[in-house]
Amino acid sequence: MTSSDRRTPSPPPSGNPEEPVYQDRVFRSSAAIAGGVLLLALGGWLGVDALVRGEGTAPWLALATLLFLVPLVVAYTLRPAVFVNEDRLRIRNPFRTITLPWSCVGNLRAGYSNEVFDDTGVKYQLWAVPVSLRARKKAARQQSRAAVDDLSGRTTLTAASVRSPSDQTVEDLRELAERRGGAESAQGRPQIRWAYEILGPSAAGAVLLAVVLALT
Repeated sequence: MTSSDRRTPSPPPSGNPEEPVYQDRVFRSSAAIAGGVLLLALGGWLGVDALVRGEGTAPWLALATLLFLVPLVVAYTLRPAVFVNEDRLRIRNPFRTITLPWSCVGNLRAGYSNEVFDDTGVKYQLWAVPVSLRARKKAARQQSRAAVDDLSGRTTLTAASVRSPSDQTVEDLRELAERRGGAESAQGRPQIRWAYEILGPSAAGAVLLAVVLALT
């Protein structure tokens, strides 16, 4: 999981000229991005080859398959991201984008998946901040060693400071929600937008694929 901290100030709004407005801090999964690029490259190579050299219904079958699968690969690998600023949390999942002002964030939970709950109890998964059980176990071992060293006086590192990257991200978001929940600029209700740019092409590809297979 990667985090790119974009803190370049933008021009301040006319209502508050003294405070700069910063761009979002962005969290994405580097492993998912790498996997998505490889899948798209492999699919593009095979699909274009079938389109150019295929005979009969093969080019149509390749076209329908690409139209159906490419948006799904993008949705599950390249699209997920979490955008954070002082006013809200914006979650871009495979098929939806959820915008949560900090005032309506009820809780953030790190379990087998990382999740955020709004103040009515509705749950949204943070696809861009995946849980790594291996990293969590590694952090637990480091935490145990830090606790022993701290008791023996050999280090100043406290056990509570050792977390896996995804757990630390959730903790940072939880602290930000608690700190900014009462801010005037962080008020509002959840907003959800469906990713029709993903759903539309994939649905069209599914229909075309069904037609081609029916005619084969």
